[in-house]
Amino acid sequence: MIYPSGKRQKIAILSVSAGAGHVRAAQALQAAAEKWYPGVEAVHVDLMELVPKLFKTIYADTYIKVVERHPAFWGYLYDKTDRERVDSALSRLRIAIERLNTQKLRKVLSEIAPDHVICTHFLPAQLLARKIRKGSFTTPVWVQVTDFDVHALWLHERMSGYFAAHEEVACRLVERQIPANTVHVTGIPIMPVFSEPQSRSKCASEFGLDANKTTILMMSGGAGVGGIEVLAERLLRLEGDFQLVTLAGKNEKLLDELRGLASRYPGRLFPMGFTRVIERVMAVSALAITKPGGLTTSECLAVGLPMIVVSPIPGQEERNADFLLENGAAMKAYDAGALAWRVNMLLDNRKRLSVMRENALRVGRPDAARHVLDIVLGKTAGAGPT
Repeated sequence: MIYPSGKRQKIAILSVSAGAGHVRAAQALQAAAEKWYPGVEAVHVDLMELVPKLFKTIYADTYIKVVERHPAFWGYLYDKTDRERVDSALSRLRIAIERLNTQKLRKVLSEIAPDHVICTHFLPAQLLARKIRKGSFTTPVWVQVTDFDVHALWLHERMSGYFAAHEEVACRLVERQIPANTVHVTGIPIMPVFSEPQSRSKCASEFGLDANKTTILMMSGGAGVGGIEVLAERLLRLEGDFQLVTLAGKNEKLLDELRGLASRYPGRLFPMGFTRVIERVMAVSALAITKPGGLTTSECLAVGLPMIVVSPIPGQEERNADFLLENGAAMKAYDAGALAWRVNMLLDNRKRLSVMRENALRVGRPDAARHVLDIVLGKTAGAGPT
């Protein structure tokens, strides 16, 4: 898109690598801009690449460790900060520390000189909101909430607009004093490829899978339920005629363990490491076992993939799980035995699995990234919550 003056539009997309979801949402917006707006330059900036190493360790790495090792404590922090007054002493101290450690952001934005800024994490939105209040930053700033929930840390005055995953999230934003005309229900941005049809048979052949067998995709285990290798072994003891694809990501030790397990179940277990074509794995699958992160579940919904969610983090993931269960797109397993029972039940009740698939497609928003960019770039006025 080009202004009447001939100047091309430029978008700065700001994320924070505290967990993968915020970065993936930013990458999805950047990919959508490249695909559908060739005249627009989208620049993705991970704020954690601009801060001192110590701050990154405390802010991002410690977050991940707390979530993994002390989920109940994280849930307590999530609820406490959601109720905390903006002007509390603790809040002011936290904001001051964050501001001191993110000074490079101003320089980077000055170099990019964007026409719009989209934040997929609350930290850059918070920093820019302060600059807007002081009159030192005038570029429109938009905020993309990346869960089926909204926390107080996301809420700031004078943002140009908010993008919500669902109508209920939009309603809650308005209840918390965000102007209704700035709230847009778009979904959570996922890669454009999730809106493209995939050939199940071709995808099955690509991964050495049997297209005639039911495929179950397992993307995680977790505290209280068991690691992915424990859950995989429990499912492989079931008698159903299915094949199980397990994703180990970049964890080489886990991948080796899964390969060892696969040798005991030839033709049934297919371990995979990190993949950039998860949409093709999902195209083969009839059911996904996953943690309920906002991005992963949005991808599953977009392709109509029913889920069994495990180990939701207290806070945002628990609320994501509630959303999925209430909309009939997922079930929840509390331990390995419950997971095995649910998988077995769904394999025996294909009608219920089909209904879950229809429900997932009903609430999925594969074009969320494009919808967000349409609004930011003025292609559509965008409707506020009703």
